[in-house]
Amino acid sequence: MTDETNKSTGLSRRTLLKGAASVAGVAAGSGAITGFPYVKSAEPKVLRYLGTAVNEGDDIAKKCFEDTGIKLEYITATTDDVSKRVITQPNSFDVLDTEYFSLKKLVPSGNILPLDAKKIKEFDNITPVFTKGQLPNGKKIGDQGTAPWKVLYLEGKDSKTFSKTPTDFVTLIPTVYNADTLGTRPDLIKRPISSWAELLNPEFKGKASILNIPSIGIMDAAMVVEATGQYKYADKGNMTRAEIDLTMKILTEAKKAGQFRAFWKDFNESVNLMASGETVIQSMWSPAVTKVRSMGIPCIFQPLKEGYRSWASGFCVSKAVSGAKSEWAYEFVNWFLSGWAGAYLNRQGYYSAVLSTAKANMEAYEWAYWMEGKPAEKDIKSPTGALLEKAGAVRDGGSYDDRMGNVACWNAVMDENDYMVRKWNEFIAS
Repeated sequence: MTDETNKSTGLSRRTLLKGAASVAGVAAGSGAITGFPYVKSAEPKVLRYLGTAVNEGDDIAKKCFEDTGIKLEYITATTDDVSKRVITQPNSFDVLDTEYFSLKKLVPSGNILPLDAKKIKEFDNITPVFTKGQLPNGKKIGDQGTAPWKVLYLEGKDSKTFSKTPTDFVTLIPTVYNADTLGTRPDLIKRPISSWAELLNPEFKGKASILNIPSIGIMDAAMVVEATGQYKYADKGNMTRAEIDLTMKILTEAKKAGQFRAFWKDFNESVNLMASGETVIQSMWSPAVTKVRSMGIPCIFQPLKEGYRSWASGFCVSKAVSGAKSEWAYEFVNWFLSGWAGAYLNRQGYYSAVLSTAKANMEAYEWAYWMEGKPAEKDIKSPTGALLEKAGAVRDGGSYDDRMGNVACWNAVMDENDYMVRKWNEFIAS
């Protein structure tokens, strides 16, 4: 799951901004790079980019303009507001950056168009995490929830039906993904943490927090419920009403007992809670943990024996896009997968959809730290140059294969989504 870029570290996360969507136009100087020769034209190439900021950033927009001459105008909103805009205002954006779990709501509207896989230069090099539900080494990974490969293809160009087998029409061209878990303060807990069950441990009464984004928060809650042995879900990403009721009952009892210090909605809230010590264990996102550490405060993105909850994002276009603007969209997507942006996102703690091009744009020691789980041979810095880790540090959770290979479920939209949201809001208000 989800949205602000932090100036000090270059870290970003989805679902961060609150309220109405804000629009920011980004322009930069001109230039050229091998493979993307930018030749000035009389007609400016402008793409209105709607998303939740996970792939956004001034540095990315500037580099894109330098390499391609395409000017990105960011329209940044929360995950829910992005979906509302797609459904009600399809003429207000050109390129859409959204999560795979949103597709079950968006595709039926007919307001977004699939992209043609044949026009994506690196499509065959996209990690099989998206295309086959497995690691590059062939290991199968968890498929509960809206796993990307379940909604990657449509039956045809104008179809609103997901295809169970590969076609040329791709709902979202994959860009970035991650495996989420709990964040902890080891200096304040002073003992090992190995299970999601610890979020409800009375030892942390008044010092725990869960995120207040219903479709993500209930997945974290389900991980906790299973870890405590109270219930085993057939699919945590598609609960029955009875399962939703049970999950909310357990959370509500914990809340009334004073277990939770807060219910955060955005990146900065989670950072502030953890950095201040108001919480010592909570739902958290990898770049938020990195942000706390960059402040000189111990914080761990805690690997847990039950596994991770994962999310993934990608690009498509509005149904209103045609002609030259359609070609600019393909040019932009191809540029995004060509490596520079992927390396930028990898340095934030995310994972690039095309590993080979991202690797080619990273130093060997960076790749070894971020992707192979090896001790850092040199200091590790953020995309903006801020110190993240000293030489010798090892990434929490280890290698790409260790982390993505231990995914238990994916962010999802349940069949009973409306009921779930109502029950979640009752929990928050209780």
